[in-house]
Amino acid sequence: MKPSKISRRSTLRALGTAALALPFFEMISSRRADAGAGVAKRVIFFYFPDGVPATSQNGEPSLFHATGSQNSFSLPDVLAPLAPFKNDCVFLNGLSMGPTDAGSHPGGAKKLLTAVDGGQGQSIDQVLAKSVGSDAPWQHLYLGCGANANNASGDKHISYASPGQSIAPNDDPLDAFNLLFGSTPPPMGGTGGGGPMVDPVKVSVVDGIVDDMNRMQARLGNVEKTKLDLHLEALREVEKRIKGMGTTTPPPSASCTMPSLDTSGFAPNELYSPSKFPAVLRAQMDLMIEAMACGLTRVGTLQASQHTSDLVMSQFPNTPMYDPSFDMRSHQASHYGASHDFTKREFKAYVQQCKWWVSQFAYLIQELAARPEGNGTMLDNSLVLLCTEVCDGNTHNHDDMPLILAGRGGGRVSTGRLLDYGGYRHGGLFTSIAQAMGSSIQTFGDAGAGALPGLVT
Repeated sequence: MKPSKISRRSTLRALGTAALALPFFEMISSRRADAGAGVAKRVIFFYFPDGVPATSQNGEPSLFHATGSQNSFSLPDVLAPLAPFKNDCVFLNGLSMGPTDAGSHPGGAKKLLTAVDGGQGQSIDQVLAKSVGSDAPWQHLYLGCGANANNASGDKHISYASPGQSIAPNDDPLDAFNLLFGSTPPPMGGTGGGGPMVDPVKVSVVDGIVDDMNRMQARLGNVEKTKLDLHLEALREVEKRIKGMGTTTPPPSASCTMPSLDTSGFAPNELYSPSKFPAVLRAQMDLMIEAMACGLTRVGTLQASQHTSDLVMSQFPNTPMYDPSFDMRSHQASHYGASHDFTKREFKAYVQQCKWWVSQFAYLIQELAARPEGNGTMLDNSLVLLCTEVCDGNTHNHDDMPLILAGRGGGRVSTGRLLDYGGYRHGGLFTSIAQAMGSSIQTFGDAGAGALPGLVT
């Protein structure tokens, strides 16, 4: 039997286990900027793999980018799922990641959120987590769907805790729910679940594993030792947070009482089954929204698959892509050839895939818009960025990156616009997002890109 719904029985249950999640959830303490009125309460970075059908080698126009003027523009068919939310988005054209490693998926993934060549910088999600998001119980929530498939190497991940050092997301919605809300899934064949309450004051998470860590260090090289040192330092910080929470009160800022998660579409051993990918991704999106609605985090990253993805999207049930006899992988489809030729099965599949990714982004927007918050909705107070590691999937160029920003950021962003920046470096987008969240950052990335003109008020 598959698990159906899991819900929180006690917020602080199993917090000792939660502290071990640092490779997935970064919680290093930092000073938070003032978040007064008129700032974005939260940000979500939503990543999908392998680019989009942009301008072809034969000069055919992009099938992804919006066209027109700032306030009068059209969306191509690939963006049709966003039509109901056109006035909730800013469509960004002309942003470049720079020439270094252009033509490379790994190079693009390294620059995507760091805006630094080779990933030799901290990614914007981590920077925000340690500043404006530092007082949340979970400074950074990094959820994946198939992001760790096939023993993924570090360059497959897009969040960088330090220069050259990416971290891995948590691909398991059941495990992530348990870590966030302190309850375990119901036992197979029954309801309820969960063991005894853990008293965090009496549990020393780090002391319980430090001997094992020390033995491990003796067998590691310098690079791996550095990673382990960072992990131990972070664990100590988590332990301080846990002990400061007490045993009966919910985490600071938590505002909901009985969060739940629908996991009926997959079993725990099906996380990497292509046919279950849509259900797992849906659960991760729901979990991200639930955690933010409960005040557990302000900064989240959702990584759907990984660059050069082997995900067989033709096995997604109830989608236009579905064809169990057609073994078409995401990255394979992205190499559709020099022209936008719909007679080629690869190109048709690639366009369908990109449209499906956009529909998932639309779902995320829809769910945020459906939750009242203050005088508006969660979407009104949020920023949600759609991004991928290259522009055109066939050429892997790093210019005119496919980037769409949704949400009004607490009134800091005027939506329903198309903005073209004519080659401006994309680090400026992250400067703008940071400032909308109350950060004093003036530039971001190795190009020293300041805020994008006209994006944030």
